[in-house]
Amino acid sequence: MQTYDAIIIGSGQAGFPLAGALTDKGWKVALAEGGRIGGTCINYGCSPTKTIIASAHAVHQARRAADYGFSTGPISVDLAAVMARKDRVVERFHGGGENWLTSIPNLTIYRGFAAFESPNQVRVGDDVLQSDRIYINTGTRPTPPEIPGLASAGYLTNVTALDLKTVPDHLVILGGGYVAVEYAQAFRRFGSQVTIVQRGPQLLSQEDADIAGAALSILEAEGVEVILNAQAEHAGDADGVKLLTVRVDGQTRQVSSSHLMVATGRRPNSDRLGLENAGVQTDGRGYIQVDDHLQTNIPGIWALGDINGQGAFTHTSYNDFEIALDNINGRQRKLSDRILTYGVYLDPPLGRVGMTEKQVRESGRKALVGCKPMSHISRAIERDETQGFMKVLVDAEDKTFLGAAIFGIGGDEIVHAITDLMYTKAPYTVMKNAVHIHPTVSELLPTLLGELQPLA
Repeated sequence: MQTYDAIIIGSGQAGFPLAGALTDKGWKVALAEGGRIGGTCINYGCSPTKTIIASAHAVHQARRAADYGFSTGPISVDLAAVMARKDRVVERFHGGGENWLTSIPNLTIYRGFAAFESPNQVRVGDDVLQSDRIYINTGTRPTPPEIPGLASAGYLTNVTALDLKTVPDHLVILGGGYVAVEYAQAFRRFGSQVTIVQRGPQLLSQEDADIAGAALSILEAEGVEVILNAQAEHAGDADGVKLLTVRVDGQTRQVSSSHLMVATGRRPNSDRLGLENAGVQTDGRGYIQVDDHLQTNIPGIWALGDINGQGAFTHTSYNDFEIALDNINGRQRKLSDRILTYGVYLDPPLGRVGMTEKQVRESGRKALVGCKPMSHISRAIERDETQGFMKVLVDAEDKTFLGAAIFGIGGDEIVHAITDLMYTKAPYTVMKNAVHIHPTVSELLPTLLGELQPLA
């Protein structure tokens, strides 16, 4: 048995930096990793998908050459080359992290899945590790829906789709969340026929209807077929052709394709941790329950990142690391201080922060709202990228921001200006009275804030 000052299970975007921070304090630390160093983000999530999306954007812009006054000739896509570029980017991040972690003298890396044997002991293969401080950072994984015939028919996930070397003739995607819409647009731009099959009444089910409607319009304008209110009833394979039977508005139809992808949700990687041996509590979906300082119901065990159900993004996982480290260092930082913000990487992107309009209405708060299309922005017109709109929500009484959606060119960057003001609890008039540079996309924000109206 080996005893450590801390044990970290998983090397995602919380566990990875935590290992470095704790060893910098002189602690003897063990890190158990059953997969690739770096977790989902750099290996299977953000880094590879955004690299692929960048290639798809370049292809799309090349096809639009005539719109800008030049010609390129025929455009063809070599998906193997696209994926090779993606692999180089991933290896840059993964390899850098691997080299850094393996060079830390106070860190012992155990290559295997860890499981609890008691509240202060975990087993990794033949090794038993002991510590009074254990941090779990094991993330989530894709989970397929229970559809008869799906397993035998064969399907892609957001992970296995990264191994494709040729452009699918027809890609059918089950699901309508951010993974589905990002992959749909990218592969459509690569040349695939793409069909989204979404069980609910709109894409991006957590967004307001106007956001979902704009996303639908963008995808359909590029030739993506979207089937809403579609209940998948059966999947099969006939001589390499994927067959999906769906019921839409009481009618049954069959969708055939060369490839079928599942993007219907994820489940936490808590089922292999032996949590019952430590007494750690999970909710009904398997997410580890934590308090405002990320500690579980068992003192000395913390859960960081996607596994705790308090965020599903790299930046929330990294913020969990910051909260954990600040609390170790005596600064009482809390999970409840975090303001939700994220991006959806359609082209153009969606940047979101705070409450949606639906949430504001449900809260009963008196609010002001402003909304303007991107087509009112000089920069967007000059670049011929006028899709989308800006929407902000403000508390009518104290004038602070409640939330914002910037759906359009630069939206994932511009939204941070509002995010920062929300953390300072500054009134919206600070931004309204500021002078922004022309011509930029951000210059519309003060104008928008000068035309707020009561939320009806």
